[in-house]
Amino acid sequence: MYTHWINPLKSILSMNHRSIKISILTMVFSILLVSFSANEAIAESVPEWVKNNALWYGQGDISEAEFLNAIKFLIEEGIIVLDSEEVVSEIIKGTIVIPNGNFDISSSGFYLPLNLEITTNTSVTWVNTDSVPHNIQSQDEFGKVMDMFNSPPLNTGDRFEFTFEEAGVYNYYCSFHPWRIGVVTVK
Repeated sequence: MYTHWINPLKSILSMNHRSIKISILTMVFSILLVSFSANEAIAESVPEWVKNNALWYGQGDISEAEFLNAIKFLIEEGIIVLDSEEVVSEIIKGTIVIPNGNFDISSSGFYLPLNLEITTNTSVTWVNTDSVPHNIQSQDEFGKVMDMFNSPPLNTGDRFEFTFEEAGVYNYYCSFHPWRIGVVTVK
């Protein structure tokens, strides 16, 4: 019944342990983001034990199986509604979320994930869920803006996509909020 999201998860499990956690947490956050925005679900409908499982999984206190069972529960209960395989493929290809509050220098906001690890020829999508505009500016190893991937201002809900064709470490930041930096590592 849920093979359309199980198979991509199996490919994630072939990655190293830290990458698995980052990829799964990113995927789950993105599924929740897409599901909640597309279906007008409310965050309060996610049971506290599922939120705790996500935390414990991120800390290494529970197994992948326990964490994935929590996600399965959300899907079976209709809290997460996957309308099509397109949603899952979008998440698997790489999504970076600019969370709400990211503009505030005193907040602990950061890109989710802070370092996205992908393979060559993967498209990455940045999604602005913050209440203010942001942009994505590529930087060289010295922190200077370079003309590789640079977005226009992204308002709340806007997306920016770039396909990484070569292996390497790619730094980026928001020129409106230069204390917010991120990395895409392409293997």
